[in-house]
Amino acid sequence: MRNAFPTHIEAMLAQLWQHAPESIPDWLPMHYVPWLPVVYEVAAGFTAARRGRRNIYLVRLDFSDRGADLQGIYVGMTALDPAQRFDQHRAGVRAAGSVLKRGLEILTGPVLHLQHIAQSDAVRIERDLAIALADAGLLVEGGH
Repeated sequence: MRNAFPTHIEAMLAQLWQHAPESIPDWLPMHYVPWLPVVYEVAAGFTAARRGRRNIYLVRLDFSDRGADLQGIYVGMTALDPAQRFDQHRAGVRAAGSVLKRGLEILTGPVLHLQHIAQSDAVRIERDLAIALADAGLLVEGGH
């Protein structure tokens, strides 16, 4: 699908979700995200020194009320499964306002290598990843 028009990619993803939802990996976004390669590239630069119980997660945010097709990303850390934490945000449980109001989907793929890491590494990576994504030109929330 590389270099295909976004509308073609959206149509292909819709067909995939319709015909084979059980075979789709968790990390595959439900929609075309033009800036996702940048997120993969930036996140690949981060590694954890130790294993632990923390997970880094990313959420795609919708800022279309501020401008046409304006999107951003939320960077978070959790001891829960990232999908479960995203569900909590959406339900208003210890929710970040940006995810509660603007959260579209969790982006698991770019941070698969940042799962089950030590808390000290997770705190550092969450902060530094948010800064690096902002430096790459993305609108970033979270990353405390």
